[in-house]
Amino acid sequence: MTDRDQIYIKHILDAIATIEGYISGISAEDFYANKLCQDGVTRELEIMGEAVKRLSPECTASMVSVPWKDIARMRDKLIHDYISVDLDAVWKTATVDVVALKKVLLDSIRKFE
Repeated sequence: MTDRDQIYIKHILDAIATIEGYISGISAEDFYANKLCQDGVTRELEIMGEAVKRLSPECTASMVSVPWKDIARMRDKLIHDYISVDLDAVWKTATVDVVALKKVLLDSIRKFE
C-alpha cells in the first residue's frame, strides 16, 4: 500500500466515522424524516466513492472482498442522479455495508504498519 493509498484509506475511514456519528442512536424512520442527516450521510458516501476511485489498482487488488466498483458506482449515482436518491439503499449502506468496509480497511492498515 502506497503512502497515497494510505491517505485515501484514511479519508474513507474518516467518512465512515462521520457517518457513524450521524446515525448513532437513530432509527431508519428518524433517518427518513431528517433531510439534514440524509444529506450528511449521502455526502460522506460521495467522499468515500471519490477516494475509492483514487486508490491504486494494487491496493484494491489486495482487498478482493471489498466491492470497490459498487462503492464508486454508488458515488456516481448519488452525484449524477441526485433527484431520485434511494434512501433505503443509503440507509442500508450506512448501517450495514460501511461497518463491513471499516473492518476490512482497519485489518488491511494493520498489515502494513
